[in-house]
Amino acid sequence: MMEKDLQTNSNQWALILGASSGFGEAAALKLAAMGMHIFGVHLDRKSTLPNVTRIVEAIHEQGREAVFVNANAADPDKRQEICDAIQTKLQESDTPGSIQVLLHSLAFGTLKPFLAPSPTEAITKAQLEMTLDVMANSLVYWTQTIISRKLMGKGGRIFAMTSAGGARVWSTYGAVSAAKAALESNIRQLTLELAPLGITANTIMAGVTDTPALRKIPGSDEMMILAKRKNPSGRLTTPQDVADAIGLLSQAESHWITGNVICVDGGEFIVD
Repeated sequence: MMEKDLQTNSNQWALILGASSGFGEAAALKLAAMGMHIFGVHLDRKSTLPNVTRIVEAIHEQGREAVFVNANAADPDKRQEICDAIQTKLQESDTPGSIQVLLHSLAFGTLKPFLAPSPTEAITKAQLEMTLDVMANSLVYWTQTIISRKLMGKGGRIFAMTSAGGARVWSTYGAVSAAKAALESNIRQLTLELAPLGITANTIMAGVTDTPALRKIPGSDEMMILAKRKNPSGRLTTPQDVADAIGLLSQAESHWITGNVICVDGGEFIVD
């Protein structure tokens, strides 16, 4: 489907988990520009809600609908409630709608070391399992719900955000690194099971990007300095770089690209 064709489909939607900042925000605006309406799930406190309002207004300015829900995307009851609302919304139009794109961009986990001088400073079982559940396994549960309800059909695209941390280590990043590795594995399995339905699944590995999620990682300033120094283009990856790639991969011509970890980093990962 060419970008101009997307503009003519009045009831095609993208569902973005983690839509209020960083990669999720940029992807929402990109896909809206391509003609999709946006369902956004985000978890924000009162202080950051104005940014959500700004994103929704920007989507409306493009002539697209935006339905954003402030909720924990990893909560199974909330997932069912949100999918109930999505199903109702898709059936409102004379032309039944569908979810064309699902983007999993949840960045909520524990940044604590596995080992520490005091047991109270080390990661706990509950924290490790929560990080894996939110950042990796929740993708499976959302996909199960969407497919079982037939909200996505042939031509659908599923994307999940990973990082170099899925294969490399950084102080205090152990739980998130485990989650990213699991997320990539989950995408490979979903690829196998979704292929008969004509739905693709890919992991997007962005280069180091200055986002609110990155800045929560201890040592993120050093991480950005090192990444900029080794990137062949001499700069960090931006959320827009990633959104542009997702836009390209959402086209029908990408139907044979599935099951991959796709680097969107300007060549950063291949440089030692």
